[in-house]
Amino acid sequence: MNDFDQYIVQGEPEKKEKSFIWQTAIGLQQVDGLKPSEYLIELAKQNIAGDITIDEVKKRIDIYYKEFKNRQTDIDNRTDEADKVSARITEILSEKTFSFSPTEYLAIHRRLFDGLYKFAGKIRDDNISKSEWVLNGETVIYAGALNVLATLEYDFEQEKKYNYKGLTKQQIVEHIAHFTADLWQIHVFGEGNTRTTAVFLIKYLNKLGFKNVNNDLFAKHSWYFRNALVRANYEDLSRNIHKTNQYLIRFLSNLLLNEKNILKNRELHIHFEINENVEVIDSNVWVSVGVKKEILIHLTNNPKLTIQELSVKLKKSTRTIERNIRELREKNIISRIGSDKTGFWKILEP
Repeated sequence: MNDFDQYIVQGEPEKKEKSFIWQTAIGLQQVDGLKPSEYLIELAKQNIAGDITIDEVKKRIDIYYKEFKNRQTDIDNRTDEADKVSARITEILSEKTFSFSPTEYLAIHRRLFDGLYKFAGKIRDDNISKSEWVLNGETVIYAGALNVLATLEYDFEQEKKYNYKGLTKQQIVEHIAHFTADLWQIHVFGEGNTRTTAVFLIKYLNKLGFKNVNNDLFAKHSWYFRNALVRANYEDLSRNIHKTNQYLIRFLSNLLLNEKNILKNRELHIHFEINENVEVIDSNVWVSVGVKKEILIHLTNNPKLTIQELSVKLKKSTRTIERNIRELREKNIISRIGSDKTGFWKILEP
C-alpha cells in the first residue's frame, strides 16, 4: 500500500482523499484473495494526480483486457476482476450520493460486478456454504435462499427505526457492528458479499456523520474485517464456541474512534488461545488484548454485572476475573460505586 504515499505526504486535500479511497478499493480485493495489476496501480496514480478521470481509468482497463482476450493471450481472470472492481469501488466512494435501502445495497453489487458475474445485483436463488480458514474448514450458516429478500428488508426496516440518540460512541460502534454482522450473514449474493458490505458500510457511516472514517483500516485489514464477520456469525455450542462481535467491535473502534486495538487474524481462529496478560502501554493510550478488554465491553453494556456473571460470560474462572478487575481498578480505568450487592461499575476516562 506504499504506492500512493507520495500523494498522502504532499498533503494536497483532493489528492490525499483520492489516495485513501484508492488504497481502500485495492485493499478490499484481499478479502477474496485478489491482487490488482501494476497497470491498474499506474492508472490510479494518474487519476490521483488529476491527469485522467475515473471514467478514463475504467475505459482504459476495459480496453486493456479486451486486447488480451482478442489476442487469446492467457490472463488471470481474477486480476481482471480485481482491477475493474477496484476502479468501481473508487468511483462509488468518491460520489456524495447515498440512499440507505436494500435497493442501494443491490445497486452497489451490480455496479461492482457488472460484466464479471452473471448474477451481478441479483439475489441468490440457491443455498450456499463456504469453507473458512478461521473456522478450521467449517462454514457459517447463511440465510436460506427463499428468505433472503424478506430478511434483507426486515434488517433495513429495523435499522431505519433504530434511535441512536443518547448513546455513547462505544454503544454506537457496538450497534453498527451488530447491524453489519447481520447484513453480511444474509449473504445476499453468490459472490462479492464482503466487498459490497464494506462499500455500503463506508457510505452509511458517512451518512451517519462519520466523515473522517479511517478507511486505511479497510486497506490494511480487510481480511481481518471479513474474518471478524465470520466469527460474529458462527457458533458450535457442542464445542463451546459462541458467536461474538468482539473482533468486529475492535475493528470498528479503530475505524471510527481512532483506538489502537491490535488486529491479528490468528487471534480470530477458533482454536487460538490468547495470552490474557498481553498488554501494550503507549503514553495516554492503552490497548488490552484479552480478558480486560472483554470485561470493559460487558461492563459498558451492563454496569451491574457481578464477578460470577462475568465469569460465565467470558468463560473464565472467578479468580481470573477478580485479578483483572483488580488491575483495572488499580489503573483507575474502572471504579465500584455502591456495595458489592447493590452497586455498579463505572468506566472512567483512561
